[in-house]
Amino acid sequence: MTFEYRVDDILELSCPFTAARVTELTADEVFVEWPWWAVDPDSDGERWNGVVAVATGPGAPGWDREVFRIRPGDGELAADAPCRIGIPPTVVRVIGLRRHEPPRETGWLPRPRREIVYVRAGHPDAPDVTDQGAVFDPDDDIPRKVELRFRPYAFLEIGDEIADAAGRAWRFGGPWNWEPFGTAETAEPAWPLMLLTRDGDSEDAAAVDVTEATLSGSHQEELARWRELAGLTPTDATTD
Repeated sequence: MTFEYRVDDILELSCPFTAARVTELTADEVFVEWPWWAVDPDSDGERWNGVVAVATGPGAPGWDREVFRIRPGDGELAADAPCRIGIPPTVVRVIGLRRHEPPRETGWLPRPRREIVYVRAGHPDAPDVTDQGAVFDPDDDIPRKVELRFRPYAFLEIGDEIADAAGRAWRFGGPWNWEPFGTAETAEPAWPLMLLTRDGDSEDAAAVDVTEATLSGSHQEELARWRELAGLTPTDATTD
């Protein structure tokens, strides 16, 4: 699926299970010959041997971050044995976007130009953790299927200026990042909404779409739907 990703998107990832071979086993990881990608012959700083390590099971470090699974499971594998690797349908939440220009040198091809940072559904952000979640390159050669399950405020673009039902003006910095023009007694707008400008200009067709999309519902209902799909509770601090 080709689209521009956005932080807070709820995605479902999957990938057909593909034949591979186990090269090594440890208590926590299974090393497999990766059935995708190719060694980058022009890589100077990174060397890749064609092998990727995957967590062995729920008790292994990285299991909650990893979406790839190996069949057969832990306990049925052996070094130099065939296996299959893929992604069972897994819901994740986008927490960051990275762009690399020039493409990042990894040791394999294709070199990523962009990476999507995500956490599995049910995992709130950890404010004190700098490196959380996992990443995928949507343009690599893995036959990954990506389905956009939900995008909060999908009818708005970052930077849109809108007026709400209470007559207040806002800039849309993201679904949980509303910037009021002036003072505001609340942190979010009251529906229905009116699009004032997009990229500095008026957009009549987009304005109609925004108003129609917000004739019913509310910011809190949008937030509640997103939390449900993200597997989060109202006490999680993700949207603070």
